[in-house]
Amino acid sequence: MRILITGGAGFIGSHLSELLISEGNHIIALDNQSTGSGKNLNLSSSLEFIEGSILDSEAVESLMSKVTVCFHLAAALGMKNIIEHPLDSLETNIKGTEIVLKSATKYHVRTLLASSSEVYGKNSNQPLSENSDRILGSPKVARWSYSEAKAIDEFYAFQLNKQKGLPVTVARLFNTVGPRQSGSYGMVLPRFVSAALSNRPLTVYGDGTQSRTFSAVSDVVRALTGLLKSKSTIAEVFNVGGNQQIMIKDLAKRVIAITNSNSKIEYKPYSEVYGSGFEEPHTRVPDISKIKDAINWSPQKGLDEIITELSTHMKKQL
Repeated sequence: MRILITGGAGFIGSHLSELLISEGNHIIALDNQSTGSGKNLNLSSSLEFIEGSILDSEAVESLMSKVTVCFHLAAALGMKNIIEHPLDSLETNIKGTEIVLKSATKYHVRTLLASSSEVYGKNSNQPLSENSDRILGSPKVARWSYSEAKAIDEFYAFQLNKQKGLPVTVARLFNTVGPRQSGSYGMVLPRFVSAALSNRPLTVYGDGTQSRTFSAVSDVVRALTGLLKSKSTIAEVFNVGGNQQIMIKDLAKRVIAITNSNSKIEYKPYSEVYGSGFEEPHTRVPDISKIKDAINWSPQKGLDEIITELSTHMKKQL
C-alpha cells in the first residue's frame, strides 16, 4: 500500500514508518520538522520525505490523492510547547486536522487519527475507559486547550464518518516513550533519563505522587497498525497505553537505579515550571480492555525494559 504519515519524521511517526516498510508498504512522510526531524528517517525507495505543513491544504490534498491509507499523527504537542504557544498549537491541532480529514474524506482514504489521553482532563475515576467523562478546568488554563483541540478532532472525525463515510479510527495515546523521543517539550521519562546519564539532578514537578503509565513506542505502533487493518474498528475510539502504574517520584528512583546514576532527586513546584494557575491530573491510567478485545493487543514491554531501551539509545547520543 501507499501510506501517508503526517508527522512522519516525528518520534512515533518514524517508528511507524519502519514497521510499515518492513511489511512491504510505501511511505510518504509529511512533516514540518517543528518537533520531528528528517534525521529520524531512513530514506529509501520505500520512503519519501516531504517537508511541509498540514496547514497547507493544497499539499495535503495532493498527497492524499496518491495514497489509500493515512496515519494522522502530526500535532503541536508537549505541555511546555502548548503553554508557551497556545494559539499556534490550537491552529495546528484543529485547523490542520480538519484539512487532513477533509482530504481523506474526499479520496475515501482509510484513516487512523492519533488522539490523546488529555481528552479525559482531570477525571479522577480510574482507570479511564473510552466512554469516561471529560472533566476540564477553566478555559483560562492553557493546558486544557490541547484537550479541547483533540476532542474537537475526534468529534470532527466521527461526524465525517457518520455523514460522509470516512473510514476512520481514533487512538487515544497514553505516554508513549522510546528511542528518538525528546524531553525538550516536557516529556518526563526522556528528561529523567537524560539527567541520570549525566549525573544531574532529576527534577520532579509537584510532590511526585502523581501517577502515570508508560508504553514502549514499538508496542504503540503495533497497536496503531492493528487498529487500522481491522474494519471492525472503524468509527470507534481506543485507549492505547501501558498497564504498569507508577508514581513520578518512584519513576525517578527507578531511572536512577537502572542507569546506575549518582543523580539526586529534587522537587520543583509546577508554578516555577509552567507559571501560576497550572493544573495537573493526579492520576491517569487507561483501561485497555477494549483494544485487547478488538485486535488482541496488549503491551509487551515492561517499564524496566522501556527505561533500559531509552537509556541505551540516549547513551549513543552523548
